Amino acid sequence: MKPASWHEDARGVPRSPEYGDFYHGEAGALPQARHVFLGGNGLPGRWRGRSAFTIAETGFGLGHNFLAAWRAWLDDPGRSGRLHYLAFEAHPFAVDDLLRAWSRLPDDHRSLARELAGRWPALLPGVHRLDLQEGRVTLTLLFGDIRRLARQAEARVDAFFLDGFAPRVNPDMWSPAVFGQLRRLAVAGATAATWCSAGQVRRDLRDAGFLVERVPGIAGKRDMTVAVLRPGLGAAPPDPARLRVAVVGGGLAGAGVAQALARRGHEVEVWDPQCALDVDPALRRRGAAALVPALSPDDDTRSRLSRAGLARARARWLELDEAARPRACGALVCAQSEAQAGTQRQALARLGFPEDWVRWLDPAGAGLRAGVGVPWGGLWFPDALRVCPGELIAALLSLPGVTRRAAAVGALAPADGGGWSLRDASGRELGRADGVVLANALHARTLLADVVPVERLPVLSGLTPLAGQVSLYPAGASGLPRCVLSGHGYCLPPQNGWGVVGSTYRPDAVETVADEAGHQEILARVRGWVDARDIPWLGRGEAVGWAGWRAATRDHLPLIGAVPDRPGLWLACAYGSRGLSWSALAGDLIGAWMDGEPVPAERELVRRIGLR
Repeated sequence: MKPASWHEDARGVPRSPEYGDFYHGEAGALPQARHVFLGGNGLPGRWRGRSAFTIAETGFGLGHNFLAAWRAWLDDPGRSGRLHYLAFEAHPFAVDDLLRAWSRLPDDHRSLARELAGRWPALLPGVHRLDLQEGRVTLTLLFGDIRRLARQAEARVDAFFLDGFAPRVNPDMWSPAVFGQLRRLAVAGATAATWCSAGQVRRDLRDAGFLVERVPGIAGKRDMTVAVLRPGLGAAPPDPARLRVAVVGGGLAGAGVAQALARRGHEVEVWDPQCALDVDPALRRRGAAALVPALSPDDDTRSRLSRAGLARARARWLELDEAARPRACGALVCAQSEAQAGTQRQALARLGFPEDWVRWLDPAGAGLRAGVGVPWGGLWFPDALRVCPGELIAALLSLPGVTRRAAAVGALAPADGGGWSLRDASGRELGRADGVVLANALHARTLLADVVPVERLPVLSGLTPLAGQVSLYPAGASGLPRCVLSGHGYCLPPQNGWGVVGSTYRPDAVETVADEAGHQEILARVRGWVDARDIPWLGRGEAVGWAGWRAATRDHLPLIGAVPDRPGLWLACAYGSRGLSWSALAGDLIGAWMDGEPVPAERELVRRIGLR
């Protein structure tokens, strides 16, 4: 992906040297946005009285159309409950260039622009979801070639802003293939508008299923184009309702789902025998874990999903109260040999990711960053997080809209009149819900067996239990290492007086135990790629162990999605050793599907973590 670079002509109008065209017409960005895109789509009138309204734009550019729509939505007393905005952009700007463009906006738009700038993502390919206006406005950005990403988007769109450079210099954006994908996203009655009045564009829109007409343009442009989807085409617009949702499982998976659904206004009940949260706070603060994105030379599914997972975790969790808030200490993914160091450097060169998201550090630079010796250097991820899972889970399960039920769900059954009945092991009904999310790892397979023939979900047959342990050492006042160290195992910065290293993987274990053999195995792992002499607490003093089970699939991807042919039943499990990576992302995926929002992940990634 090639980011945009700032250029302007003698009049101060932003111009793209890549396409030899301007980012807005002579009328100015905001007047064009109001006349062409808002007026051409019948806005603000069409969003009035709606619970949610979704706009899609084919070229985000400098964001003026989005800011104009956001401002118009705020200024309308009859506005929809939520505004969702989906936008494609092949060449996104860095935030400093956007701020330069936005400095010329009126005051009421600049305040919105500042909020947007504070959440602007790293310039990485894929889908980025930004929550604005306390979640009432969402911006879902798709960075990359629209010819591919139009096929990857999932949304239910009410209005299209067809913008971008002129068809003569950027024909791919105005192609029949792109218009066909927009037709796939359109709901019944969807409209479209563009400043472009080229005959071929109008004909291709008609062929895609739209009724097209020319109307007066703006500032010297005689015509512009407006369109409406033909009657009988398009799905019904979503109408999100407040649902009662049962989340089975009160660990990281269930807590992430509970937060996402409660933020959307749903009534969430989390069912787990441990949900009383009466754990000694000192014990709850003792543990630690890390959220570090994966990176592969071919940017595989796990890498792309973990990147999205880190972004959603930062968006959801960095605003929690201090005790539960993750620490953005960064992570060094340490090379395990000179050969692997070369592989890491080659991967970075091939991927071309921005250095503010990941960069290579040689042994000297890595040692300065970590405060300890790192023999072969490694990849530095400044956005990586260190998390106290106990405090995080406790905070997420204590949010408004979340109720804890300290009971074990032993069976599920369709309820009379719709929804689901939750029952204990003896068959006694514990409660009812409109929807159920199974976030209880290996036990999800047992509950599903009551309502779905196992042979219809072959992916569950590969669900494997993995035992493992971590070691905790008294660290005193030590602050080393200064960041997360990840390699063949991991070593975390001390927190609340404890340092954490891990972990073991025991696929054939019959029980989970923390033992001395496990402590020694972990130490041997870490000492192979970090100078342990620089960490005063590592391997010294009496180690405290924690052991538990992981549930993993054969491809080490999570299972997140709707259970086929069982309306209102969802799965969020098989997180393996990446519970923090998938937690917030799974919650927002399920929330988006429930409410008909733009989905914060590409369709091909969603298919790979689904149940079919």
